[in-house]
Amino acid sequence: MMNSKVLEAFNNQINAEFWSAYLYLSMSADFDNKGLEGFAHWFKLQYHEEAAHALKFFDHINERGGTVRLQPIKEVPLTWATPVDVFEEVVKHEQKVTHFIYGVMDIAVQEKDYASQNFLRWFIDEQVEEERIATTILEKLKRVGDRGGLLYLDKELKKRV
Repeated sequence: MMNSKVLEAFNNQINAEFWSAYLYLSMSADFDNKGLEGFAHWFKLQYHEEAAHALKFFDHINERGGTVRLQPIKEVPLTWATPVDVFEEVVKHEQKVTHFIYGVMDIAVQEKDYASQNFLRWFIDEQVEEERIATTILEKLKRVGDRGGLLYLDKELKKRV
């Protein structure tokens, strides 16, 4: 059985991961509406990845005999002015998610929940990658501007599998 503090933190993280998924799906829709199919594709894959992260927490809770408590998902933004604005938000958001994961790890350490600590290490590594990728794309966007370079980057992002 999971410790009640760890269980609450995991349930909150499920909500945060699903909110992230909604945010990225909203970004996908915004890019699709603006005719940037590669960016839309990239964010749709991000949506699936974040939803999968939520399900990892969901499954861990169930495997440990805890009770999953799904919470309402708060509304997400719908539009952004520029691709740079989107990725600046993504970088900040991923940093926030990293902070959340660290907080969950802190609770697992305090409560001596070794199984959860082991489980969370994957997410810590994942957040390093998420922040790096978002920052790299943001830096490329800043370099290419908003014309031909943007269309080239859009084409590149469409190749993501």
